[in-house]
Amino acid sequence: MNIFRLAGDMTHVASVLVLLLKIHTIKSCAGVSLKTQELYALVFASRYLDIFTSYVSFYNTVMKLIFLGSSFSIVWYMRHHKLVRRSYDKDHDTFRHFFIVLPCLILALLIHEKFTFIEVMWAFSLYLEAVAILPQLVLLQRTRNIDNLTGQYVFLLGAYRALYILNWVYRYFTEPHYVHWITWISGLIQTLLYADFFYYYFQSWKNNVKLELPA
Repeated sequence: MNIFRLAGDMTHVASVLVLLLKIHTIKSCAGVSLKTQELYALVFASRYLDIFTSYVSFYNTVMKLIFLGSSFSIVWYMRHHKLVRRSYDKDHDTFRHFFIVLPCLILALLIHEKFTFIEVMWAFSLYLEAVAILPQLVLLQRTRNIDNLTGQYVFLLGAYRALYILNWVYRYFTEPHYVHWITWISGLIQTLLYADFFYYYFQSWKNNVKLELPA
């Protein structure tokens, strides 16, 4: 554990709390992509298959439970809560997200650290997480109406991954034989996907104007 890893985890948790705050308190999921939330639920379900068989630490187990529980809770809210689901913009959230699941699975079968079920699913979760934000970014570009909580949610998600890159750099220089190419490349691709959003987010913050993405 180092400060970059801890900051990344706390930023990730903060992003989830912001989204749950919006959904639970305001009873609205306007501007939130159900497609992205379903992909994240699949990411965590496939990544944490070892939650009951491999104990690393109390902290690690708690983080796994938080991300599993929150991701499926968000999907449930958006699909089944009688008030929240009314605000879901299904007309604009039309990204065919399941078409990116199969390529990620095939890539995981071809490129992995060890050919076991757990390790292949771990690689699959990394590849899928790298592109899971795409439906959300497409939705924001289509609607161009981004409220503060949704903007903060997406920003915190991108910031979490950027902090993890700093964590990997730190560990590379402080831990012998620390090399994980699959994790690094997937994380870098994921962070680059946020680059355009980060630019407009900081522009709106600097100029004190409403955040809008170009169509």
